This record gives sequence, structure tokens and C-alpha cells, in this order.
Amino acid sequence: MPSAVRALGPPLLLMLTLLGTASPAAAAARPAGWSLAPAGGPRPSFYAEGAPGTALQDTVAVTNPGRTPVTVRLRGTGLPVVLARATLTVPARTRAEVPFTVTAPSGSAPGDRSGAIEARDGTGRTARVPVRLRIAGPRLAALTVEHLAVRPDGITYQLVNRGTTVLVPTLAVRADGTFGRVLDRAPRPLPVRLAPGARRTLSEPWHGRPFLDRVDVRLTVTADGAHATATTAATFVPWGTLGALAGLAATVTFLVRRRARRTRESETPSREAELTGAVA
Repeated sequence: MPSAVRALGPPLLLMLTLLGTASPAAAAARPAGWSLAPAGGPRPSFYAEGAPGTALQDTVAVTNPGRTPVTVRLRGTGLPVVLARATLTVPARTRAEVPFTVTAPSGSAPGDRSGAIEARDGTGRTARVPVRLRIAGPRLAALTVEHLAVRPDGITYQLVNRGTTVLVPTLAVRADGTFGRVLDRAPRPLPVRLAPGARRTLSEPWHGRPFLDRVDVRLTVTADGAHATATTAATFVPWGTLGALAGLAATVTFLVRRRARRTRESETPSREAELTGAVA
């Protein structure tokens, strides 16, 4: 793991280093144009770790192997980064080192954060070096599956990162109908990265759904040791069947009412029968 950046120390200073004269073969092997990299040795990125509110320091280097000066603009993205210089002119065959500080946000939960140091020249050419910041504290992987629903175009749900570390979730889907399993998808990684506290709405296509059935759908999500499940039920009835059932229900209702009416009429004595009898 790369070494952590230093704690905030002396005032930020700009350092220029004249590059040695290279042989023609070395010059030909050197990449064309200026470059951006961490100072002090080969590192693919910056790494910092500290408690919330801590300011940490490191140095970025801009190398100009060309024969003319180059001017670049520097900035930090994604994290609270303060650079010693925002605009930098690097002479020919010179490396300029610019210190910067990155601050772990106060009150933030423990976990990983990411950003970058970027440089852009007058032609629009851009270079960047990733910055990884770890907020000190216990690492907790936790997530939930919420708002699971079966819709005409598939299954929709929400994933919520309830922990303190970035999660790359894995999803498995299962659905059981009246006569057995109708959907069984093995666990597979989802193309998402959930930052702590992030909420993402996702969908799962479902082609070839049952024509007429009641199914129980179950989603299982795992990530970095965290485990979450959600279930829901859905009933599939084709529109033609619904229309036929509605028509049958209306017919049955009509026949029942008609029979009840005839029964009442047969049980009611006629007026003629009421007037028949002996007269005193």
C-alpha cells in the first residue's frame, strides 16, 4: 500500500529541478510533452489517511522535457484540496514540484473517499493523478434493498449503502411460482460503486415471465461481507383472461339476481287468492 501523505508541516513552497541533459537515445525514448505525477518516486496515485478534520500534505510534480516552457493550471477534484499554486509555468527541461494539502472533512463517517489532482495546458491537454483518502475509523460494510417491485418491464429496486466503505454489490434473483421456480439468476457483480450513504435505483429485466401465475420474488445482494434480501409477490393474469373473468362474473351476478327475483314472485300470494273465501 502506498505510504500516507505527511501531516501539514512547513509553509508550502514551489521547487524547480533542472533535468539533466539526456542522450539522443534517451530523449527519443522519453514521452513527448509534459507529464504529471506524484513527487518523490514512482507512485501511481496519492494516498492519505487521517481522522476527520485533519489536513494532510503531499507534493505533485509537473515535468517538462521539451525545449520550450509550458504553462498549466492545477486544481483538485472530488476532495477538499488546496494547492500552493493554481497556475504554473515550467521552463524547458525542468521539473516543478507543487505541494498541496487535502483535508479529511470534519464530521464525515469513516471510510474511503476519492478525488484527483488535475493539470491542463493552454491547448486543452489534461493529465490527472488519483487521490485516495481514507477517513480513519472502523470499516463497516452494510447495505439494504428497498422498494422492490415487479413492473411490466421488469423488476425495480433501490440499493442503499448504510456502511462506511465503498461497496461493489453482487445480485442474485429468484422467483417461485405455483408449480415451481420460474426465475433463477446466479450471483453476478453489478456495474455500480456505492459510496457511503449513496442510494441507487436499479432495474432487472425479466423476459419470458409467466402467463398466468402468482410468484414470490426474492433479491439477494452481497458486498464486502454485507448481506441484504428483499421479497415481494406478483400475480400475472393476461388481459384476455381478466376480460373473460369479468364477463363471467357479470353473467353469474345477473343469473343469481334473476333467480332471487323469481323466487320472491312465486312466494307472494296473488290479489285474487286473497279475495276468495266465504262471506259471513
